[in-house]
Amino acid sequence: MAAPALRSAAARARAAAFSGGRWLGTSSAAETERERERGKEKEEGGAGWELSVAREYYDYRKSIYGDVTHRALLVDAVGTLIVPAQPTAQVYKSIGEKYGVKYSEDEILMRYRRAYEQPWGGSRLRYVDDGRPFWQHIVTSSTGCSDAQYFEELYQYFMTEKAWKLCDPDAENVFKALRKAGVKTAVVSNFDTRLRPLLQTLKCDHWFDAVAVSAEVAAEKPNPTIFLKACEFLRVKPEEAVHVGDDRRNDIWGARDAGCDAWLWGSDVHSFKEVAERIGVEVTKDK
Repeated sequence: MAAPALRSAAARARAAAFSGGRWLGTSSAAETERERERGKEKEEGGAGWELSVAREYYDYRKSIYGDVTHRALLVDAVGTLIVPAQPTAQVYKSIGEKYGVKYSEDEILMRYRRAYEQPWGGSRLRYVDDGRPFWQHIVTSSTGCSDAQYFEELYQYFMTEKAWKLCDPDAENVFKALRKAGVKTAVVSNFDTRLRPLLQTLKCDHWFDAVAVSAEVAAEKPNPTIFLKACEFLRVKPEEAVHVGDDRRNDIWGARDAGCDAWLWGSDVHSFKEVAERIGVEVTKDK
């Protein structure tokens, strides 16, 4: 594979920092500067190597599939396509104050992460149908408040346009170009059944040929089944698709286990225009 299989820039930086340096902070300013320069050279050299490998892999795919290297693009929802417009803990606190929530945003965030990372005992899937039991558990665990009205207000809020924003403001133009070039597109997301109406609310549902949502296909990333379902919906083979997402375990490892190519959002690619260009589709601005 391309860059994801290689050491990250951060890993190379750490290696550069620890190789040949002093552990107790006793190096002189000149030595520190030399170490910094050597680290910079290693960083630049490593980045050039990654770029070379990525180009080699791109050329390899072109030799098999032609100028457009993938027939389908699969996209993660939260964290890649869309993100909350405000920090979740801030929303939980601001709405919760009238219901007696006393925790600070930091405390809510800490409790939210702890609850979210724990195994969900209600089902082998977190998101079943509309996901209410799971989210009630998360809200109560995060805030200490089990008021039904509070939960319902939060639940309804996250179905509204004001709760979300696109990660990439230019995404619509890119998806138009991809579909015009014959590249099929699908959302692949661990989400409950609110996802489809939410995409409609955000006016981006028409960018996609299919939606594979875990609550509907009874499989959550990194389970390869959800990626295979997306490919089935698009009528493409897994090796003809590339998945883009922001979670290395759920998105990258899961997609590759299904036989798809995979790029990490925020590392391998940073915009949907970059995604399209790597696939071999030129994106021009709308006039």
